[in-house]
Amino acid sequence: MHPQIIVIKIGTSSLSDPESGDLQLATIAKLVEAIVHLRREGHSVVLVSSGAVGIGCGRLGLKQRPRKISKKQAVAAVGQGRLIRIYDDFFGSLQQPVAQVLLTRGNLIQRQHYMNVHATFHELLEMGVVPIVNENDTVAVEELKFGDNDTLSALVASLIEADWLFLLTDVDRLYSDDPRQNPDAKPIEFVEHSDLQELRQAIGEKQALGVQVGAQGGGTQWGTGGMTTKLDAARIASAAGVRTVITRGAFPDRMSAILNGENFGTQFAAQPKTVNARKRWIAYGMVPIGKIFLDDGAVKAVISKGRSLLPAGITQVEGRFEANESVSICDRNGKEIARGISNYSSSDILRILGSQSEDIPKLLGFDGEETVIHRDNLVSL
Repeated sequence: MHPQIIVIKIGTSSLSDPESGDLQLATIAKLVEAIVHLRREGHSVVLVSSGAVGIGCGRLGLKQRPRKISKKQAVAAVGQGRLIRIYDDFFGSLQQPVAQVLLTRGNLIQRQHYMNVHATFHELLEMGVVPIVNENDTVAVEELKFGDNDTLSALVASLIEADWLFLLTDVDRLYSDDPRQNPDAKPIEFVEHSDLQELRQAIGEKQALGVQVGAQGGGTQWGTGGMTTKLDAARIASAAGVRTVITRGAFPDRMSAILNGENFGTQFAAQPKTVNARKRWIAYGMVPIGKIFLDDGAVKAVISKGRSLLPAGITQVEGRFEANESVSICDRNGKEIARGISNYSSSDILRILGSQSEDIPKLLGFDGEETVIHRDNLVSL
């Protein structure tokens, strides 16, 4: 098999004891051995690791995860150094160099920052280093947080144009129902990209009713993720051309078997890769600030015909944003169909929506762009 770029995300539920929050050193040792094995087979590996807040709690003797943001950030600062030290010790004993990479979403929003992060990852992988990534909890503000490391891992996989994303968790794969309650629950082995949204809704509804859809549960008091965040991550990664797998963190050696065609976990098909790095940044790097709703004709023009978005097809605007900020483009039912960088602020769009492009100067009092979003700055999802 030719060398692959692999992103591995391991959650707090796999790294620590669900009761005490203590680190499970045997799991970390197995993970490190599995990653070094992949490296020796010629693959490039990035590890996205949760656990800083959990380790910080243990170090400070806290019995539960803090709720207050500033306290959580302080606890993460205590835990992050310890987490990277533990990884460095384990990887170091197998002569594998590692690097710490701490990111906030702000690093991906600005194009220049995005390109810098992209270049850094590629240099590290070129040098044979395993980057260990976590959210920079100490400085992240709520609006610019990734929210969970599942999302972070999917965005990193998109950024570095990875071939595979492994989401290691406390379940062996997804099931159609809770296998402990329902003996007829079917394992879900493969999901096409087109079925992902439907599956996410079904699982979200089941989890809301307290039904577990994995073999073991979903998340612990020490972590933030659940199965729905994993499906959101799978959707981001597979749309960016990355094949995604949800599998059990307790058996990290299965990753090599999966790469060789064995059938563990739940796998998600990848869309064809987009070649345009700028469009990938617009789709997955930027945070949409507002929403623009389109009539059916505009949806067809933008999605099927690849046209720019004109004011005539816009029916409403939601949220407040400035020119050159990212927006979600939705159909009349509110389903997000595309993302793009707007040429106009939300207040200006409210004045020109439904109008012809030639009327823009008269309506706004200045010569603006003919398009609200140019097709070069627009990505269909």
